[in-house]
Amino acid sequence: MKPFFTISLTALLLAVPAFAQTTTPLNSIAATVDEDVILRSEFDRAMRTYSAQLAQQSNGAKPSEAAVRKQVMERLVMTKLQVARAQGSGVNVTDEDITAALNAVAQQNGWTPDQLRANVERQGLNFADYRAALRDEIYTQRLQQAFAQQRVNVSEAEVDNYLKNSPAAGPQLHLANILVATPEGATAAQIADAEKRANAAAAKLNAGADFGAVATEYSNASNALQGGDLGWRSVADIPAALVDTIRGLQPGQFSAPLRGPNGFQIIKLVDVREGAAAGNITQYKARHILVKVGADGDEAAQKRAQDLYERLSKGADFAKAARDYSQDVETKANGGDLGWFEPDRHGPELATALQNLANGAISTPVRTAAGYHIIQRQDLRSVPGGDQALREQAREAVGRRKLEEEWGRFLRSMRNEAFVQYMLPGFEDEAATP
Repeated sequence: MKPFFTISLTALLLAVPAFAQTTTPLNSIAATVDEDVILRSEFDRAMRTYSAQLAQQSNGAKPSEAAVRKQVMERLVMTKLQVARAQGSGVNVTDEDITAALNAVAQQNGWTPDQLRANVERQGLNFADYRAALRDEIYTQRLQQAFAQQRVNVSEAEVDNYLKNSPAAGPQLHLANILVATPEGATAAQIADAEKRANAAAAKLNAGADFGAVATEYSNASNALQGGDLGWRSVADIPAALVDTIRGLQPGQFSAPLRGPNGFQIIKLVDVREGAAAGNITQYKARHILVKVGADGDEAAQKRAQDLYERLSKGADFAKAARDYSQDVETKANGGDLGWFEPDRHGPELATALQNLANGAISTPVRTAAGYHIIQRQDLRSVPGGDQALREQAREAVGRRKLEEEWGRFLRSMRNEAFVQYMLPGFEDEAATP
């Protein structure tokens, strides 16, 4: 069974430092996390990056530096825990995986790999640190993917129920949230404390505070540093318990704190847009050139692919280059033509490349198990999917919803079981946990 989500690596921020450098030694320890440590240098880099990100997102309304510090530290703690769990579960991330991810990041920004490196270094960031952060992101995504495959199952009855109760078409909703979480088996005192904190957040919002700034200060959700943004969702992808509340909101409005299984949540309706008809499937038309890894190794194959990409970027004929150089015996005679196909047919790497290309654009070399691909997106269309496609869409939607709930519980449990000791000034009130 394929996972219930699509891995889509996004570019890490190339941010100008928002806070001045400190004189604290770079090798000092900011926190211990079980048997690992967070260095002060890691914390400082993350602070500069996320502070610049928040400045761009909040339209001048900024959370306090203390709130950002706490959220950044918690993000680093959770990354350390997830990477350790992934490695302990046998997940492996190779240099080739990181290179492929770097190519995807460059492609999403319209850069070559060399331009990506130059932009990273131009912002005063160490490229080795950038690679390390991307490696950790891949670890956490693969841990979630393995979790989905092992722990999230969707029955045929659940698919039937989804199809029965889902509208044939409907709007898409852009949502944001603030979650004040409660632990598993929370005591009455813990629930009361969470409710008090949620009410304090709601009071700030009612007084006119920026939602994103309040989310950074109060939310325990993983999207707190993104201002609580949940992105665009269809009505069918929203838990049924929240649908009626959201339907009563106008864009820009937010709910009162809502009690749920994970704590207290405040939901904001950011915007509404028309959705596509249910059952329609996106298809791409594309062509590609495949360069396989031969006896001379991966680096040589990558160089051959990069040389081809540069020639194509200068106007070389794609079909002729495919006939002359592609090692895909099934498509080279047709100029690399792949015809019309659904995004996942040729794997997640090419799906990500296609999603981030405009019609007519050519990707930088994309690494897959088959070798290095240069792909040109030619067109995009939406077609009716048929009964089987409808069931697959329903299965994906139910799976995403269940994964969101189960994954949140898994992360909270992992965090509650971890031993975390803070070493930095300003965290003295944070006792070692558990």
